[in-house]
This record gives sequence, structure tokens and C-alpha cells, in this order.
Amino acid sequence: MNLHEYQAKELLKKYNVTVQEGIACSTAQEAKDAYKSIQEKSGSKFAVVKAQIHAGGRGKGAIKENGINGVKVGKSLEDIADFAEKILGGTLVTLQTGPAGKVVNKVLVAQDMYYDGPSERKEFYLSILLDRSKGQNVIMYSPEGGMNIEEVAHHTPEKIFKEWVHPGGGLQPFQARKIAFNLGLSGEALKNCVRFVTNLYNAYVGLDCSMLEINPLFKAADDKILAVDCKMNLDDNALMRHPDLAALRDVTEEDPTEVEAGQFNLNFVKLDGNVGCMVNGAGLAMATMDMIKLSGGEPANFLDVGGTANAQTVEAGFKIILKDPAVKAILINIFGGIVRCDRVAQGVIDAYKNLGNITIPIIVRLQGTNAVEAKKLIDESGLKVQSAILLSEAAALVKKAVA
Repeated sequence: MNLHEYQAKELLKKYNVTVQEGIACSTAQEAKDAYKSIQEKSGSKFAVVKAQIHAGGRGKGAIKENGINGVKVGKSLEDIADFAEKILGGTLVTLQTGPAGKVVNKVLVAQDMYYDGPSERKEFYLSILLDRSKGQNVIMYSPEGGMNIEEVAHHTPEKIFKEWVHPGGGLQPFQARKIAFNLGLSGEALKNCVRFVTNLYNAYVGLDCSMLEINPLFKAADDKILAVDCKMNLDDNALMRHPDLAALRDVTEEDPTEVEAGQFNLNFVKLDGNVGCMVNGAGLAMATMDMIKLSGGEPANFLDVGGTANAQTVEAGFKIILKDPAVKAILINIFGGIVRCDRVAQGVIDAYKNLGNITIPIIVRLQGTNAVEAKKLIDESGLKVQSAILLSEAAALVKKAVA
């Protein structure tokens, strides 16, 4: 589950991670009030207005309607109100959103970090995620942080450092110091960085994150180390331990069909192809998608109905697939191990009758538990459904459907 920047920062503060202070706002008036509050605390006339969407590259991205960037520095109350007005409700397009962009429902009005002080300011990069090849969490970091971190990784990979953390011992003090040294810090800044990295790792583990990225990790002029931006993903499988975090989910940022599928406990991922597929089991689903590709089609979705599917969940999945106007055919490939084939067949029949006027080809391959009963149900339904026994037969029918 992805979180917005303002949500992630509030969670980090609970673990004593120093962050750039800010206030989330839904209107221009709220942005003005936030600016006044921040100005009173910091004394600075500068503040940053940051669009809140589940995508990176906001500073380089632009609002489709007026061309304004997703992150703007304001020097006055009028600037803040103007930026908030132009960003809120607009569609922000970045490299990560694609051309469709995402609608901005909130902005974060945050304090200016480039205040004067005795030493220079620096931007770093730091992230924590699981390295599955080693079975350990890894801290990736670089002294070259900021908006161009992708270019740093591409052109100068030697500037990307990695520190693996053994699950039995956790992050050790010497590892936190090593990270601070490699970032080129010394003195008070080094001490602050060690404390920051330690607390950040504790947050990563304590919140059951699957990824935690700080870019930039900022050394202020007074040697404070803090998170100016934060991208946080939570492990969906661990949300049972964090009901309070589950409430932070913003479904407006997600694909509506994927949200609907989740309500029926369906594993659904929208793709860009022309053949919809409904399968039970992730492995069989991947093999089915490969088969569609080899047959000349492109999978329009990944849909795993799971082992506890019944007629209602199958009907729900069927309806979700049919909502995609790009779908030219549907392949239902079920192996009845745990799930019963006759239940799947009944769901297909119910969905077909309830929706009506289905003009695209439907190919059904059912094998395993109650497959004979399932075939009888479909044959006697009078529906225009093409059945297959072998996977090769299903592939041939898919090829004919998309030709």
C-alpha cells in the first residue's frame, strides 16, 4: 500500500526521524493558513507547495491544465495561494504517471529548508528495501541525491552504496557510522546522520514497510539531517498488524477496477492488452499470459480467482474484465484442484446472463475437480462459449479471436 508524502512523514516522526515540517491542505485557503503557521514557527518568508500524488518526479512534472510544476517555492502569501489554486484539482503528469497523469486532491505546504547557517547544505539519497536474493534488508544510499538520482545510478553507479542488514542482529551502530562516512559527513552532521539512519531503519521494520525512500536526505546549514521528501510503501500482507495504517489507504490514487476486484478478494492487475484472462493460481496465470502472448494477443489483465472462488466471485471478475473496452476476447483457464470447476462455470453463466449482449468471444478451459459437470453446465446453457480441453486448443482459439 502506497502512502502520500505527508502521511509517511507523520509516521516517521513517531520514530523520532527528523522531517521537513509541513501541513497537508485541500484548498487554497487552507494553504494560506498553513503558510502563516509555518512562517510564525520558522521566521522564513519562503515555503514549498508540493502536490500529493502516488508518483515520483513531481518537481519535473507539470499540471496538464496550466503547465505549472508539481513542486513550487513561494516567497509570499500570494505566491502560496496562487500555486495551491493552480495545482489543486489539476492533473499532474510525471514520468511515473504516464500521459494520463493523476488528479491532485491535496498539497503539502512545507517549511523552506535552505535557511542560512554556518556550513554548506547538501542533498543525499537513501532508501531501504528487501534484497530477495540475499534474504536481507538493504540500505541503498548515495552522496548525489535529488531529482537526478536516476541519472546518477545510470552514469556513475560507483556513487551508489549498499549496506545489507542481517535479520538476526538488525542495523548495527558501525553500519550507521559507515553510511554517514560514505556520505562525506563529519562532526555534528555525522552524529545526526547516525541517529537519523538508525531511527529510519527502526521505522522501516516497525511499520512493516516494503520500501522506504528518502530523496533528498538533507543536511541543513546548521548540520541537521532530515527527510525533505519521503516515499513509503507498506506490505499489504502485514496490515493485519496495523489496522490504523490500513485506514490511510487512498483508493482515489488506485485503478478503480483493481479496487473493485479487491472487494471480492480477487488478485487483479490491469494491463494494456486485448485478451482478458481469468485463472486460478498465480503460476497458471503467468503461464496463461505467456500463452496469450505467443498466440499473437496481448494480456489485458492478470486475474487470479484463488482457491476459494465461487459463482459470485467469478461473476464479479467476469464483469471487471468486460469493463475494459480494449478486450477483444476472454480466456478462462481453470484447473480444479481446490476450486471446483462447476462453480466457475456457474459464475460464467450467471455473469453472461446478467450482463447480456456480450459480443466478444469467450474461451473456457476447465480441467480437474468437477470438470465434467462444468462442461455439461456450459453446454446446456445455450451460451456462445467456446470450450477447450487442451492448452494448445485454447491457444488456437485465442489466436483466431484476435486475428
